[in-house]
Amino acid sequence: MGCRDVHAATVLAFLSGTASVAGLLAAVLLPNWRQMRLYTFNKNERNVTVYTGLWIKCARFDGSRDCVIYDPQWYTAVDQLDLRVLQFALPLSMLTAVSALFLCLIGMCNTAFVSSVPNMKLAKCLVNSAGCHLVAGLLFLLACAICLTPSVWVIFYNNYLNRKYEPVFSFDISVFIAIASAGGLFFTSVLLFLWYCACKSLPSPFWQPLYSHAPSMHSYASQPYSARSRLSAIEIDIPVVTHAS
Repeated sequence: MGCRDVHAATVLAFLSGTASVAGLLAAVLLPNWRQMRLYTFNKNERNVTVYTGLWIKCARFDGSRDCVIYDPQWYTAVDQLDLRVLQFALPLSMLTAVSALFLCLIGMCNTAFVSSVPNMKLAKCLVNSAGCHLVAGLLFLLACAICLTPSVWVIFYNNYLNRKYEPVFSFDISVFIAIASAGGLFFTSVLLFLWYCACKSLPSPFWQPLYSHAPSMHSYASQPYSARSRLSAIEIDIPVVTHAS
């Protein structure tokens, strides 16, 4: 496997990272992080379920899809610590993952479209594609940690709320989407790390240009000189003149 070729591993990593970012976006927007089930003993009334998200809160009667109470300003008055942390952690994780996707895309485009003999005037602007993938893998791993830690904390904090108040709280589907997205980010970083480790040895440090010198300089430096090329110009061009006695 060569670092200067586009492989299925890098393409699969890019697609996996894109799907994980889409999952994070869905988890951020859905109002399904926590449910609070309110029961009534009045037969003429229906039970109410309060759906709590990161930005909005919605209360519905059983069997109804319409929100009886809809609070679009919930994000300013969140009184649950785990959801407040998620309001900052998930957008930060998405930003980190998008940066990693951008680096991964630069690495693939550099590999696919840059010629083997680039313009030497632009050599300083070129970036090693393997270095892009390596840094992208690190960013994907960081985004996974930022997303996974508060998402798992929701489960434990939900148990804490049930012990402190009443067992009416339960975590919802957004928790599973966020954890699955974090797993996708981790899988993406592993793919990029495996691809990088399977590459051949690089001709330069991972973040430097691929070509720091003209290719002709490398080709001439590797060729041995012949015996005649070691002769000076005087020995080659000036003939030997002998005089008869």
